[in-house]
Amino acid sequence: MRNLTTLGRAGLLGFALAALASCGAVSGPLDTSLRPPARAEQMDDSMRPRPNAGFSNWVGGYRSRALSAGVSGATFERAFADAGYIPGVIEKDRNQAEFTKTLGEYLSTAASDTRVETGRAMLSQYSTLLSEIEARYGVDRETVLAVWGMESNFGKRRGEIPVVSALATLAYEGRRGRFFEQQLTSALKILQNGDVAPSEMTGSWAGAMGHTQFIPTSYEAYAADFRGDGRRDIWSDDPTDGLASTAKYLSNFGWRQNQPWGVEVVLPAGFNYGLAGGTKKSAAEWQALGVRAATGGQIGDFGAAEILVPEGAQGAAFMTFRNFDVIKRYNAADAYAIGVGHLGDRIAGAGPLRTKMMTGRALKRAEKAELQRRLTALGYDTGGADGIIGPNSIAAIRRYQQANGLPVDGFASEDLLKRLR
Repeated sequence: MRNLTTLGRAGLLGFALAALASCGAVSGPLDTSLRPPARAEQMDDSMRPRPNAGFSNWVGGYRSRALSAGVSGATFERAFADAGYIPGVIEKDRNQAEFTKTLGEYLSTAASDTRVETGRAMLSQYSTLLSEIEARYGVDRETVLAVWGMESNFGKRRGEIPVVSALATLAYEGRRGRFFEQQLTSALKILQNGDVAPSEMTGSWAGAMGHTQFIPTSYEAYAADFRGDGRRDIWSDDPTDGLASTAKYLSNFGWRQNQPWGVEVVLPAGFNYGLAGGTKKSAAEWQALGVRAATGGQIGDFGAAEILVPEGAQGAAFMTFRNFDVIKRYNAADAYAIGVGHLGDRIAGAGPLRTKMMTGRALKRAEKAELQRRLTALGYDTGGADGIIGPNSIAAIRRYQQANGLPVDGFASEDLLKRLR
C-alpha cells in the first residue's frame, strides 16, 4: 500500500514500512482503502502462481522448519499442492508508488460521500449483528464499519491472490524473509485448524486477508468465531466473523466505548506548536490555552489528550484521545486513524470537517531531501538528507521558522521549500 508518512508524525505505516512496506498495520490488519478493487477485475497473469526451480528448492527447505513449528505434513502438502512462485508479488513489493497525497486528498477518498452513504446503508442492513458485536466487545458499531470501509470498501476489495503462494514468494525472495516466513507458517496453521480451504485463502499481494485485512499472525491471535460454528471465516461474503474480529482486536488494545477518537479543533493565534504531537493535557487544560472545538461548545473530559496538526499551521488540527491510539494499533499512520475516526463520525451522522484543508501539495521524498540539504547549508543541521522528516529535521525546521518569524510548527511544506529556494 501507500506510504502515508507525509500525513503523520510517526513516519511508519504500521508494520508495512518496516516489514511489509506499504501494506498495513503495526501488528494487525492491513489498510487497503485506496487499492483498486481486486474482485471487480480479472487478476493479472503476473499474479498467478507458476513453476520456479529456485522457489521449489526453497519450499523443500522450508518444509522442515514448518513441521518443526507444528504444521503437519498433510497440511503442508495440501497447502502447496497448487502453490507456486508469483512474479507479480515481487514486482509489487519492489516498485511501490510514493504516496504524496495531502490529508484533504486522502480524506476525500477515505470518507467520501459515497463511502459515507454506503456505510450508513450497512449500518441499517447489519443493525442486529452490529448490536451483538458492540454488546460483546464494547466497540462502537460506527468504528467497526469505518474500518471495514477503509480496509475493503465494505467487502468489495478483499483480494483474490492465493495467500500461501504470495507469502511463500515473499519469504523466498528474502528481502524481509523472516517476517514473511512467520506469516506463512501462521497461514499454514490457519489451514490446519480448518478455518478455510487453501483455494479459498485469498487476499492481497502481501498476505492481508478478508473483510478487514488481517495478516495471518493477527488472525491467529484475534480472529473471532462469532457464531461458534467452529470456523473463523473472514473470507466469505458473510462479514460476521470479519467485523467481530475487528471489534475483538480493537477491544484487546483498550477501546473505550462511547468515547470519541478525537475532535476537530481551532487553535488560537500564537499557539505554541511545540506542544503539538506529544504533550498530553486534559481537555479543560487545552481549552484554557485557547483551543476550541471547531463545531463550538465545550469539549468533554475523555482523559489525557494531544493536539495533532498533521499538516502544520496551515492545515486542520485535532484533539485526540485514547481511542485514536487504539485505531493506530490497526495501522500506525496518523492519516489512517483520522480517516477511520472521521468516517465513523460521518456514518454516525456528523458532517464534513469544518477547517479548510491545506493548499498546495505534499512533498515528494526527493523534495524533502532537498529541503534537508538547504536547511543544513543554512546552518540548521537536519542530521542527513534522506528525505525522511524525523525529529532532527523537525527541530531544524522549527529553528529556521523561529529565526524567520514563521509559525513554528516544524512542518515540511511546499511553501517552506519554495522559501528555501
